[in-house]
Amino acid sequence: MVYNSSARIVLIGLDMGDAALIKEWGRQGYLPTLQSIISEGMWGNLETTAQALHTSTWPTLFTGTLPGKHGVYYPYQPCPAEQLARHIGPEQYGEHPFWKSLDDAGKRCVILDAPETFPIPGFRGVQIFEWGTWAWYWKRMATPVEIERELADRFGRYPLKLEAKRLGLGMPKLDHLRKQLIASASQKAKITKWLMESCPWDLLLIVFAELHPAGHYFWPRNTRAHSAEMPAPADSSVSDLRDIYIAVDTAIGEILKKCGEEITVLVTSGDGVGPNHCAWHLLPGVLSRSGFTAPSHTSSDNGRPRKAFLSRLRDAVSPRLRSTISARLPWQLRDRLVAEISTANVDWTRTRAFPLPTDLEGCIRVNLRGREPHGVVEPGSEYEEVCSELTEILKKLVNPATGRTAVRHVWRIDDLFPGKRRGHLPDLIVAWNDEAEIRELYSDRTGVVSEPSVDPRTGTHHPLSFMAARGPRARRGKIERGHIVDIAPTILSHFGIQPPAQMDGQVLGALQ
Repeated sequence: MVYNSSARIVLIGLDMGDAALIKEWGRQGYLPTLQSIISEGMWGNLETTAQALHTSTWPTLFTGTLPGKHGVYYPYQPCPAEQLARHIGPEQYGEHPFWKSLDDAGKRCVILDAPETFPIPGFRGVQIFEWGTWAWYWKRMATPVEIERELADRFGRYPLKLEAKRLGLGMPKLDHLRKQLIASASQKAKITKWLMESCPWDLLLIVFAELHPAGHYFWPRNTRAHSAEMPAPADSSVSDLRDIYIAVDTAIGEILKKCGEEITVLVTSGDGVGPNHCAWHLLPGVLSRSGFTAPSHTSSDNGRPRKAFLSRLRDAVSPRLRSTISARLPWQLRDRLVAEISTANVDWTRTRAFPLPTDLEGCIRVNLRGREPHGVVEPGSEYEEVCSELTEILKKLVNPATGRTAVRHVWRIDDLFPGKRRGHLPDLIVAWNDEAEIRELYSDRTGVVSEPSVDPRTGTHHPLSFMAARGPRARRGKIERGHIVDIAPTILSHFGIQPPAQMDGQVLGALQ
């Protein structure tokens, strides 16, 4: 099935695909497909919202708006009128992804595994959800519904047997994970080629999730710097990580064989990978020690606060055994227990701020009257005072292992991402100094805060984004001063559609 539209676009997303690794391994000859796109077309690093909220990148890229407007940054988020964070659903999105505008304009769209998105009602194209994504925000489904059944009949199950929320912070068997990720990339290419042949399309969007778990679990343990700053050492984990990048590069090569010269191909990622040196697990202790999160008044005979039963049960189990048990619980039950344990000993009547769920940056919510059901902090000057005091406390935290500050930056959400959905975001975001592992935190006010990390992953998200492009409208050379929020309006403009006024991004002139 061949179409002659010169405006057609294939958009390939690399979930946690690292720009520095791609450039280095492409230069060395390991990634010939990606290297050919870079050398024959255009390439550039992009600014990204991952500098503050690492999981906000795909919603930002897909909607063309910043988190203050789309309101999505993590699977578990706060919501006005609710005290605790909850798993998000379709109603969380404050803006539609850009392919709705394409569909409304009569353009034919095929969307495969766009992370952190939900079905669009009445969509006339093809939408396939959670076939091969790493962290399920929704459930496996497709529209039209017969597509899912045909995928299963033709290609079998997705080879990767794991999913982030169900795995939790457990540790997979790395030899099995490597094989499954390589097989998964190959299957994704076969599915994509079948969709290209069997469905009419103007836009084909496909995201490879394989690089996401690869970055988490195969990042070399003893590498302190990000890949852009220091070459990775030649150990087995690096070769395994490279093998998975090679598999994805090969899969992209198979897809490109179906693309004629008249089709524009874009490859992008919202963030990269670096060492897992963060202290989110110590943030509850910091807030408690500094008097912002208050324990309950219930006391034992010696006058000390009595912990709730679930908290006492948790503390009676070693961190290693806790991780093992957690990995075997149904994820819905595990997450509910974690939420209950984390708040069981909180006295909301005396709590001015509390931590939100996260696995990288620190996320803090002020217990604001009128927004939280048990809010105690008055909007206005009192809210500002709490944010300012917290910021100063956080900036004084030291990593005892290095003697250097543990916090790189404290972001105020109103300064960074204002908008109609800012009430769904943290009030403060803590970016850690990741030059070394952070096992403890210290300041004069908090003393030493120490808690074993339950996160065994060696790698985590790093705010390095890129885009590469080739095609009839892609000028050869470097992309200058771009942002991931620019990709959606650029694609709409490519099809002759005026980007909606609410989009924050600008059209990249190099692709027009």
